[in-house]
Amino acid sequence: MPRIYLLDVTNRDGVQTARIGLAKLQKTILNVLLDQFGVFQSEAGFPFTRHEVNYLNGNIELVERGVIKRMRVAGWCRALVKDVEAAFKMTRVRHFNISMSTSDQMIINKFQGKLDRASVITEMTEALDAAHDLGAETVGVNAEDASRTDLKYLIEFALAAKEHGADRFRYCDTLGYDSPPRIYERVSALAKQVGLPIEPHCHNDLGMVNANSVMCAKAAVDNGLDAYINATTNGIGERAGNADLLSCCLALKHAGGLAEHNLLDPAIDLTQAWRLAKYMEHAIGVPIPINQPGVGGNAFAHESGIHADGALKDRRNYELYDSEELGRPDFTPMPTGRIITTGEYGGIKGFQKVIHDLGIELNAGDDPHHLLEVIQYAALHTQKPLHEEEIRFVCAHPDVAEQVMTVTPGAREGVAA
Repeated sequence: MPRIYLLDVTNRDGVQTARIGLAKLQKTILNVLLDQFGVFQSEAGFPFTRHEVNYLNGNIELVERGVIKRMRVAGWCRALVKDVEAAFKMTRVRHFNISMSTSDQMIINKFQGKLDRASVITEMTEALDAAHDLGAETVGVNAEDASRTDLKYLIEFALAAKEHGADRFRYCDTLGYDSPPRIYERVSALAKQVGLPIEPHCHNDLGMVNANSVMCAKAAVDNGLDAYINATTNGIGERAGNADLLSCCLALKHAGGLAEHNLLDPAIDLTQAWRLAKYMEHAIGVPIPINQPGVGGNAFAHESGIHADGALKDRRNYELYDSEELGRPDFTPMPTGRIITTGEYGGIKGFQKVIHDLGIELNAGDDPHHLLEVIQYAALHTQKPLHEEEIRFVCAHPDVAEQVMTVTPGAREGVAA
């Protein structure tokens, strides 16, 4: 039976958002949490970009250690042979998405005569062939601005990708132009004529991103194909944002007309939702909106007399799902009195107090002074007070933490095996 999987693009598309950013350690923690949430694949970064090299290779090391247990760590490249070759030379990433603009708007006004419809397909297939020749395990092909691309040409482009061994086809609603009925109709036609699993990749410029993503995925499933919804944690993304990871999962699990079909990847563990959302809030410094589905401050709040009375009688009167389902605590205690923290100027006694309070037990061979030094660098690296998740990770995997925090070219960089 076809399923709908989640492919998180926070660490690639989300970090392109103007005026926000994630440090490499934060991107790494996010990947660990996404794996625990049950995401199928993280589009972790740009493997042809030098400052991503140690971070990406460090995350592949976490896969090999079993820290990241199920999730694929993938890279994004332009559909250019030189990008693909650089990615293989510099990193150990073996899952990719390669991207090419396909709309006449972009072919004419972005490429400005350098490419036409035929050469767009040629460049894409050459890059796809290069990825396979170099040893890629999976490659998805992205059609940027697919929603504004002539459908007949889009099908031609997708068929060429299939003929050259693409594993998935990413339908990009790059400007949030589509509507739910339109995207369902167009993707149904693609699915029927091409037969590749579909990746909905939608943006929120018109406020319909989650509905568009779900209906795009439903079109694939209704035509016998798996779908891989591209989403970001807390919906962060360029301009008005990307599809929200949790909202899409909740829709697939609880929405009328969807819930009864059991389409959501069974690996998704919604009890990790609160932990994931709160870490993302800390890392990017953007508060979760009060009305955010599931994790917003008012998601389970009732004030009006009718609603409060109904919720107290039976929460199902005014709540579609439970806060417990999302791992959301009833109370989040605020410490008062003496507080000991650790960071870039922390000392050994304070560090030992912090890890004791977190219940972290060091191994016999661990050097607490070295761990403190890595903690100090982590605080410098993130330029924030360290989050519990970061302290736990550094104590468990100090060598990987050092690797991902090293972004100077050549400092710890090794040629990919």
